[in-house]
Amino acid sequence: MNKTQFNINQLVRQNVLGLKPYSSARDEYVSDGSKMIFLDANENPFENGVNRYPDPQQRNLKSVLAEQNGVAVQNILLGNGSDEVLDLLFRAFCEPKMDNIITLPPTYGMYKVLANINNIEEREVLLTNTFQPNVSDILDTVDRNTKLIFLCSPNNPTGNSFSEENITQILNKFDGLVIIDEAYIDFSSKKSWIEKIKTYPNLIVTQTLSKAYGLAGIRLGVCYASEEVISILNKIKPPYNVNELTQKRALKRVLDSDQVKIEVAKILEERKNLARILSQINFVEKVYHSDANFILAKVDDADKRYHQLLSMGIVIRNRSTQPLCENTLRFTVGTPEENEKLIKILKQL
Repeated sequence: MNKTQFNINQLVRQNVLGLKPYSSARDEYVSDGSKMIFLDANENPFENGVNRYPDPQQRNLKSVLAEQNGVAVQNILLGNGSDEVLDLLFRAFCEPKMDNIITLPPTYGMYKVLANINNIEEREVLLTNTFQPNVSDILDTVDRNTKLIFLCSPNNPTGNSFSEENITQILNKFDGLVIIDEAYIDFSSKKSWIEKIKTYPNLIVTQTLSKAYGLAGIRLGVCYASEEVISILNKIKPPYNVNELTQKRALKRVLDSDQVKIEVAKILEERKNLARILSQINFVEKVYHSDANFILAKVDDADKRYHQLLSMGIVIRNRSTQPLCENTLRFTVGTPEENEKLIKILKQL
């Protein structure tokens, strides 16, 4: 793709392109910290900590994320979990009953669900036997109505990262948008693709605070892309999509990056130990390499082992219904105490 000729407006739905977004009270007046009397948003005036609408652009949180990731605030969109961010991409760029997207099973199941919700055709191109994108098949599947290609790297449920060469080929040869879902990037030794958004105008990177940051309960997803892409998504996002409590809790956590690194290091240590033990269990046939906070393992009888563990108080994920994942179980890396209990039960089985 000739990067100098890339025009994002050619990919946007026509109704979105001409859309005038809703302007909220907090968009029209942005506080500079001065003591003001707010009579503009029809709020309850009695202070309780959350009686005011939250910042619709989450400026404080974005400024920290921008500094930590070496991008501008204008390159960031925050959502109510990554799922909202992904849904906004469908709504902005995919015309119902006309356009299509490409996914690479086995992969994160919400891409398919969101395609169905938005009435967009989903075209599946299976990963190779080594869980890498089949680039030639992907490009053969693309047509003039293919708008989005979803790459989950590190991938869920396989745990591996996609090669830089494969991703680069797709970015260079596809005229639509390439979304790299980096929900598990903090557990990988690979670099984030965020640093490439200036090189590739068709690149979108999504991340989450649900995994390494341990904030799954507050629902905070992050999208990194060109300023042009972010401005389009801002046109269609709900005005107050990230609530005040989420913004404050997320800001506190991202500022405590040292603690996050400590926890990630412990998880990586436990992952290494768990992978070693799993490879020694007699009914485990293969332990796949993982760049995530979980391990995929092939076993003799996944249904049987899943229910055995369940009966002993251990809940894992049976991924056998996924393509290329017959008789596989996915083990999330827990605390040292939880992993010790799991290992003890596995050895008993």
